[in-house]
Amino acid sequence: MGAIKSGHMDCRRICIHAAASMKRDEYEWAVWRLDRHGVICPRPDDLVFGAIIGTVDVTDIITESTSEWFGGQAGLVLKTPVAVSPIPAKGALGYFQWVRSGEIAVPSPWMRLWDRPNGDRGTKGLFDEPPRFEKAPDKPFKTPKKNL
Repeated sequence: MGAIKSGHMDCRRICIHAAASMKRDEYEWAVWRLDRHGVICPRPDDLVFGAIIGTVDVTDIITESTSEWFGGQAGLVLKTPVAVSPIPAKGALGYFQWVRSGEIAVPSPWMRLWDRPNGDRGTKGLFDEPPRFEKAPDKPFKTPKKNL
């Protein structure tokens, strides 16, 4: 709830900012989660980081949900997403006034090597199958318990 409260978030149309990077465990959890719904996640080095990537309407702010996608003390209910060509911009927590700046972030070294023997993209055709997990990876972020 910290980012939502400190960012003075409310219901309105907003831009979506992709963070400058992500950790390997966050990516692997997302791959597993999306695969459960038949969605193939792009390779981590094909994702855009450090940029505005779209817009969306925030229609509600909730503190409880039975949705499997809810994972914190509060969440935003989103509607009518629209993708945009990436616009390089620095991010911040909560709502912030963004300005075009810098370059789109370069993928981290682990992203270029993810699931490639020796990081060799020349062997891509041999490894086009999506990764499979014998068990669910650990959730990279813990859902804080509410104060009762």
